[in-house]
Amino acid sequence: MVTGKVYKYGDNVDTDVIIPARYLNAPSPEELAKHCMEDIDPAFAGKVQPGDIMVGGANFGCGSSREHAPIAIRACGVRCVIAASFARIFYRNAINIGFPILECPEAAAAIQSGDQVSVDFDTGVIVDETTGARFQATAFPPFIQGIIREGGLLPYLKNKLNA
Repeated sequence: MVTGKVYKYGDNVDTDVIIPARYLNAPSPEELAKHCMEDIDPAFAGKVQPGDIMVGGANFGCGSSREHAPIAIRACGVRCVIAASFARIFYRNAINIGFPILECPEAAAAIQSGDQVSVDFDTGVIVDETTGARFQATAFPPFIQGIIREGGLLPYLKNKLNA
């Protein structure tokens, strides 16, 4: 379960908006985080707090297949992204690095910037604490919960092989 303040963005937020290509050679996730969303929300990296939540519209994470985008978002302290839909490669990259994302069009439409939102990853329940509205996203299957819990696909597989 996570609870955080929402930063909301619209449809078709592409990976070059999430982390501009000019920063792809940054030496660390922390350096990427400094530039996250700067072309669409220049103040984002300076105001986001650990535990905050990002909400997006349809086709969030479209564009290139680089995993830098979910890495930058996670490195900012964002705990999860809720969107109406995700670009397939962004979805897979997020899961591969152990970053939880939930698809829920109703929540993405109703939740507003600045709202406090709680997310239960085990059940898929999203609660807008500001308005009291509840939404149901599809909960992750156990193997994806394991990947997220272990911090990504590689640690998950390493743990499985050593078990």
